[in-house]
Amino acid sequence: MSSSTARVCLLTLFLTCIVCTVGQSVVNKVTITPERGTTVNISSTVGKRCEVCRREGRSNDCSTSLVFKDNAPVSVEFGCAKNVLTVEISRNIECNTKSCSGHIIQADSGSLPLLDFNRKFTWNLNASAPKAFKIDFTKTGLRQIPPSERCPDGHSYTLQALQMTGKVAVGKYCAAGTISSAQILSLGSFSLEVPAGQKLQNGQFDVSVGEEIKSLAKITVTLPKGISSSELLSPNYPDSFPDDDVMEWYFQVPKKHKTGIQFMNLTQPSCRKKETAVEYHSKGRAALVLSLTEAQPRPNWGNFSMTLRNCEMDRRRAGSPGLSLSVKVSSSNTSSPVVCKVDLRKVEGLSLYIEKLRPASDCEMKINSVTKEKITVTSNSDLSFQDCLPEDVRVTALRVIECKQLKDCPKTPVRLTLPALPSCLPAPLSSVTWILRPPQHGTVELTSPNGPLKQSLPRQPCNDSVIVKLAEDDGIAIGNFCPQGAIKKIQIHTNMSVTVSSMGGRALSTCYKNVLDACFKEEISERYIFTVSSKKDVPVLLATPGWPEGMKSYSTVSWIVSVPPKMKAHLMFANLSQPKCSNRHTNIRVQRVNRLEEDYSRREDEETESEIVVSEGFYLNMSNCMPERGHFSVITKLTLRESKNPLLIIVLSVVAALLVTSVIVLAVVCPVINKKKKKLNHQVSIYNPSGTIFLPGHTNFPKTREDNESHVYTTIEDTLVYTHLLRKGKETGVYGESDPSYKPFTGHTVSQKPLVSEDSGAEDMEIGVYHPFRYSSQQGPPLPVRPPSLPLVDNQIYQTEDQSEEERSQNLGPRLEPEGGD
Repeated sequence: MSSSTARVCLLTLFLTCIVCTVGQSVVNKVTITPERGTTVNISSTVGKRCEVCRREGRSNDCSTSLVFKDNAPVSVEFGCAKNVLTVEISRNIECNTKSCSGHIIQADSGSLPLLDFNRKFTWNLNASAPKAFKIDFTKTGLRQIPPSERCPDGHSYTLQALQMTGKVAVGKYCAAGTISSAQILSLGSFSLEVPAGQKLQNGQFDVSVGEEIKSLAKITVTLPKGISSSELLSPNYPDSFPDDDVMEWYFQVPKKHKTGIQFMNLTQPSCRKKETAVEYHSKGRAALVLSLTEAQPRPNWGNFSMTLRNCEMDRRRAGSPGLSLSVKVSSSNTSSPVVCKVDLRKVEGLSLYIEKLRPASDCEMKINSVTKEKITVTSNSDLSFQDCLPEDVRVTALRVIECKQLKDCPKTPVRLTLPALPSCLPAPLSSVTWILRPPQHGTVELTSPNGPLKQSLPRQPCNDSVIVKLAEDDGIAIGNFCPQGAIKKIQIHTNMSVTVSSMGGRALSTCYKNVLDACFKEEISERYIFTVSSKKDVPVLLATPGWPEGMKSYSTVSWIVSVPPKMKAHLMFANLSQPKCSNRHTNIRVQRVNRLEEDYSRREDEETESEIVVSEGFYLNMSNCMPERGHFSVITKLTLRESKNPLLIIVLSVVAALLVTSVIVLAVVCPVINKKKKKLNHQVSIYNPSGTIFLPGHTNFPKTREDNESHVYTTIEDTLVYTHLLRKGKETGVYGESDPSYKPFTGHTVSQKPLVSEDSGAEDMEIGVYHPFRYSSQQGPPLPVRPPSLPLVDNQIYQTEDQSEEERSQNLGPRLEPEGGD
């Protein structure tokens, strides 16, 4: 396949954008025709939800992510801003043992409507084992950056390797650097991300079959002539390098140049097997194997390779963060001095300081032809450096911004920006300090153009970019801060300094060129005031100035905290250290905005509450005493949470209580009712005058008469007692001996002889006695076998003495003749 067919830049991707307004809602319509062999994925940006719908006839397919593969026009609709969506265009490039199917080509022609989207171009590469695929960056070169940084031109490249254990981020890169090529073993991907509104720069990276490498990846670094410094990062930085894996860098060094290696930001893992190590290989020399904590070799001549080896890590052990590090590579030409002209006259109050760090090094520095160990540049100067490596010198800058009268101060914010310095200096700028001196009754107000700040604390660390240090004019620290926090504004009522530096000793990134904006305002009541606006359910830590050393004597600080409607602020005071005061008291107070009364107030001799809840915007004020011993320092944990409706809670509580009560009542009453119903429904009397028992639907007795209490009666109705008839029957010889007790018969009666069971177990059942029936409808006592010789008796038990024979005949029906009787 030719390189022209491998274009993922959407040269043939046709987009038609239509914006339709329906009422007040705007629906964006896009018609997409993907190029053959190209996959287009439209999805919502992380943290934002926007549905994308595919229109095919009358059917709609809506999701937060849609994939298009066919080479046919597809209509797409979405109801959100285009910069909320990300369009990813991907293509596969296959490599055999000799060649690859295409190259990585980036172009923006014919796809201008895509400018409104965040775009990501991805090339998935596959090489035939044991070969690697190789991407050539020689034309432009790449420079590696930390994952949290952005590229100045908006074009960010990412290289990934695909292993059996998952994806490994080899690195994130910007254009224009010393990295000339990269090789990945077997499978991997190369992607380019461009933000919405950013035009795609045309370019091409050739893809070819690489070497048979024995590592995860091999990065080639081509160092330029003269003095240079490059930074490289371990895979997955700042997270851990893969377990028991290998990474290789190959350095191409110009002739008559020396190169030095320095490790920074090193974290070591706990190893189960093997040990972490670094190996150096160069032509004509034996391999050098060192541990990561040993001193690395002094600057060497010529090309060389460096291999990083990880151990088999024990991640179960506490405090084992894994292996990560950054590598600083310095190179210089030792044959001639480097002349450097520095002019600082364009920036008022700016001074440049260059200091030689290692007296034993061969570095020689001169200003205006005079050799110096320390150089200070305040205006226009001619400098020269010979045999000076980046690790031999330190370059810092200082600027003083002063205002005597408030009326003479700048009306617009003064931008604290990094000064532009010539590249001929032997080392990059490591830190910049601004001295801010307001009028006597003035205040310094600081805001961040890069978003709110957060305070660097043990449980709230800053990332791997820059750190801003605030201090008073006497050097006492106020605090360390960095971007991506909740502090929107800082006001300080004294002379102070702002120092910005990169973490880990790296060069300051141009991505944070404008550090802070400073204004001189009128006097404030406290020494320090911080304006805070946090997010829901995101804890924010706020420390007193000077933490952990403590606040200045008699100094005061306030935090103005905004609380949105239907939210509550939860405050917890951690790491509280109270002094013994010799004069006055320390105080912690909470007071809602526009309220006269205080919500909370505690001195050093009073016990603090574990948590305070405030439902409106409030002031958190703290003041120090004159300590006799100890110091006053506090870390406050602030968390905004959604406030719950108290009326709804009460209603739900009442409903829940009623439900619980109902369940308890039902649990107690239902068994009692069922028990009573059971007794009433299953008390069946049995008429047994001659040993024949009629038990409809029952087959057997589980108990004997003595055991089942069938002869026990609980009540006797007076109107149904016919004991006189039983006695009369006994006297006439009709009835034998029987129990005179009687219970009413509520069961079925018939005038014919009933069917009886042949296997009844009630042979010794009493005759002429009514037995209450106590069994369920599904189980009953066995039907007895009727003895054929026993006669039936007259039904005179239902007669009364006052009835005549005729009346008895009419009421009781025909008299049954005894079977087999006389």
